Amino acid sequence: MSLLEIRNLSVDFATASGKFRAVDGVDVTVDQGELLAIVGESGSGKSVSMLALMGLLPWTATVTADKLEFDGHDLRKISGRQRRRIIGKDISMIFQEPMSSLNPAFTIGWQIKESLRKHTNMSRSQRQDRAVELMQQVGIPAPEKRLQAYPHQLSGGMSQRAMIAMALANKPKLLIADEPTTALDVTIQAQILELLTGLQQETGMALVLITHDMGVVAETVQRVQVQYAGQRVELQEVDGLFENPHHPYTAALLAALPERAIEKRLPTIPGVVPGQFDRPQGCLFSPRCKFADARCIAERPTPAGRDLGYALCHYPLIDGQPTGKETAA
Repeated sequence: MSLLEIRNLSVDFATASGKFRAVDGVDVTVDQGELLAIVGESGSGKSVSMLALMGLLPWTATVTADKLEFDGHDLRKISGRQRRRIIGKDISMIFQEPMSSLNPAFTIGWQIKESLRKHTNMSRSQRQDRAVELMQQVGIPAPEKRLQAYPHQLSGGMSQRAMIAMALANKPKLLIADEPTTALDVTIQAQILELLTGLQQETGMALVLITHDMGVVAETVQRVQVQYAGQRVELQEVDGLFENPHHPYTAALLAALPERAIEKRLPTIPGVVPGQFDRPQGCLFSPRCKFADARCIAERPTPAGRDLGYALCHYPLIDGQPTGKETAA
């Protein structure tokens, strides 16, 4: 049985001019101990999908799903009290911006120990010992001193490590890392990623990594889910995805990597992710796709089979070329 199983997840936000669909029928499956990456450019619904799982979206959001199960619990049907026993304990999240996610009014130690107080029966001294242990685990020197520091007294890298310590406090079964290396320099990025993957192997927890960085994906995870405009457009094992992407969007993302550039100028994907008022009738990627035809513009595609990476495309690519165009003409 999968640790996390999400089917047909949709998230709509109420706005002054109507509803905006940020997540459109997304499926996510994570097995115990697995490393899954969710990739895509800004506006693809990566973070919103996971925030919907955590129950952390604002009141303007409407979340629907055919299935939303974690470790045997149906998150659609359990009470708020039952959900709070799971979120922050069995499911934890490292947020994108540590400087804005940490509470500036409380010390790092208070924030870590508050999570322990909410989810365990530890005494005050046990919570202190566990906080020190966590700070050591994430590589923060002089942990007793750092526990007394406020967020503004820590560097970006130290703040991110403190966020990781807080997320690991209750030994979660699933850790969601939302762009954990944003705004960090390259050296610190490598250290944070090495820390996360090392802790994942040590504890056996599942890890969902939300990122833009395909280089990080290639070195870190087992499976890759590609999202575009709120939809899942491809899902493959990491090696297969890099060797033979089946969705034109995935292929375009990989072609833009500097190490794959054949010409001096990096190829780009023209246009932008569709917003509330310019969503195409057919395939959402069709205005930016070089393979798009009249069918792509008029008809919504359905996912291909597993052998084609569940590509959400009328003409999934094989070795860079669209399939089925001749018969569809």
